[in-house]
Amino acid sequence: MTTSPAPWAHRPVEVGLVGAGPWARAMHARMLATGPETRLAAVWARRTEAAEQTAAPYAAPVAHSFEELLDRCEAVAFAVPPAVQAELAPLAAKKGKALLLEKPLGPDLAAARRVADAVAETGVVSQLVLTKRYHPATRAFLTAARRLDITGARSCYLHGAFLGGDFATGWRLEQGALLDLGPHLLDLLDAAIGPITAIRSSGDSRRWTELTLDHENGAVSQASLSGAVNVSRPITRVELFGSEPDLSYDTAGIDHEECWPVLRQEFAAAVRTNTAPELDAARGLYLQELIEQALDN
Repeated sequence: MTTSPAPWAHRPVEVGLVGAGPWARAMHARMLATGPETRLAAVWARRTEAAEQTAAPYAAPVAHSFEELLDRCEAVAFAVPPAVQAELAPLAAKKGKALLLEKPLGPDLAAARRVADAVAETGVVSQLVLTKRYHPATRAFLTAARRLDITGARSCYLHGAFLGGDFATGWRLEQGALLDLGPHLLDLLDAAIGPITAIRSSGDSRRWTELTLDHENGAVSQASLSGAVNVSRPITRVELFGSEPDLSYDTAGIDHEECWPVLRQEFAAAVRTNTAPELDAARGLYLQELIEQALDN
């Protein structure tokens, strides 16, 4: 017995890409162009040459202004620094474009709130690229975690990208791991254990940050963050403890290539059905509020 495709699946979502850096080339452009749920409608970047290089492998057109990009698409994907996303995403929302947003929403809480407010005011669909959340192993872990009575947890997200290479970029080196890696780990802990009600931090976000989190159900979790340590591979790990046997999540065995088709399918479905997904701009604002609280403590 075969299942008929959803009615919206016959018409790919036309997505314009803002940005032409390493992440835009490695993930966004390739994911959006390989469909079939989406089509890379155009690429725009402030450096036209970079936009041309990003678009060329997929024979996608290059837009020569942000306004031209908006005219060519029905949704916009952002692969740019947080400050640029926070500047342009509200403009796209006001033009009625669905948004595929990177984390963090903005460089600070005020900028993030402007993005989330624009989404709420216009009613456009928004979705966050919290990569690991689109992997089946992550979803299985969260399903199992929600059945547990959790007393405490420990976790980490560690890598060495800030030491050099494509991702040792200005905003990451200036703001550090809390703004870059924090949304991923805070989202996982919040989703696995329950809402975070308080957060305290110590250390230097550009070197090593330790977070202690209080959860609504009384559990306490800890998180270690660093983008400036020499490790052989990125490490993302969550361990949950309580009255039942412990439960662990580790990305060591995860193939991140499995995330992109799920992300693409779910974004297209959200756009075509005009349904807000769980990981939307409001979720991004919540995570940025937690980060702001950590910075204040």
